[in-house]
Amino acid sequence: MGLIKTNRDLRIDFFRGLALWWIFTDHVPADWLGNFSIRNFALCDATEVFVLLAGYAGGIAYGGTMRKQGWLYAAADVVRRAWTLYIAHIFLFVIFAAQVGVSATALDRADYLDEIHLDVLGEAPYRALLEALTLHFQPAYLNILPLYVVILLMFALVMPLLRWPPVLAGLSLTVYVAARLFSLNLPSWTGGGWFFNPFAWQLLFIMGAILSFAPGEAPRRHARLIDAAAVLVVIFGLFMQWVVWVHPEVIGRLPGSVVRALMSVDKAGLHPFRLISILALTWLAARLIRKDARWLRGWIASPFIIAGQHSLPVFCASIFLSFLGRLATEANDGVLSQIGVNVTGAVTLWAVGAVAAWYSNKGRKPPAQAPATPRPHAAHMGETVP
Repeated sequence: MGLIKTNRDLRIDFFRGLALWWIFTDHVPADWLGNFSIRNFALCDATEVFVLLAGYAGGIAYGGTMRKQGWLYAAADVVRRAWTLYIAHIFLFVIFAAQVGVSATALDRADYLDEIHLDVLGEAPYRALLEALTLHFQPAYLNILPLYVVILLMFALVMPLLRWPPVLAGLSLTVYVAARLFSLNLPSWTGGGWFFNPFAWQLLFIMGAILSFAPGEAPRRHARLIDAAAVLVVIFGLFMQWVVWVHPEVIGRLPGSVVRALMSVDKAGLHPFRLISILALTWLAARLIRKDARWLRGWIASPFIIAGQHSLPVFCASIFLSFLGRLATEANDGVLSQIGVNVTGAVTLWAVGAVAAWYSNKGRKPPAQAPATPRPHAAHMGETVP
């Protein structure tokens, strides 16, 4: 546990690390482990987990700074974090574009460029670079960090409203509804707006921030009712995933309006079904997993927690690794290849998180402890002052 920061809620770090692992497996098309990611069992996926927990962590970190030093200092920290993510995104864009471009040329696979939307980079390279710098050009796999950058900048502006949770929640919900009803979005160079609409996805981030900054008391009176509702939401998600979307004959028996509602669960605008799904799963996880659960301090959870505590470098590494994993499984999708891809991916992501943890702890002295001295009245029992 030496690499793990234990003075925090390890549940947040564990699930953020798990989301990073799902991002890796989901981006390897032929990876059989991808069949066990959250996207196959609910109406949400790793992106919802990542954004909600980012908001929760932001409410703790930046909300705490605002309480102690005021809004200006807290907002400055948020903007600095947004700038760090922007730089990481540009670095990721350059390296990933080179990785895909070299692979497409060497393997004569132009479809890689089309699928990942990098074909315009060859057609208009200088314009593409400019649009990438302004975040108007976002190839596939490279649209999460820009979303996070914009949401953080929004959060820096509205952070003082954390002191009035109903006001902030109402404002965030209003922006979300406007984005859904009026297609409010940021422009994209290739057309259609951003894939992850920040005006919609900010709601999930803000909800996470409110939950951590002003958690309040759990509704004990209606807890069982909420439990039952959350379970029904999970069952509905399983029904959609395993019955409705894979058996067209089921859809054919339903009324047209119901079919349109069920088949329009979009990810880009954070469809209400996806929002409700992640909130239901969050409620159940909070109810079932205690903050001091022993297994969170065991060896099984440790790799995920280390990754979750250093999510930025691990995320960047997962994008590179997922494309390499794709190349490997396309060349050979046998059992040994699958094992090799997943073991290599897991070890590498853990190593990236461990190196980042070492760097963050490098030069820091452990907290000083007072020397133990015997208690006069209990020296015969070997007791000491802690």
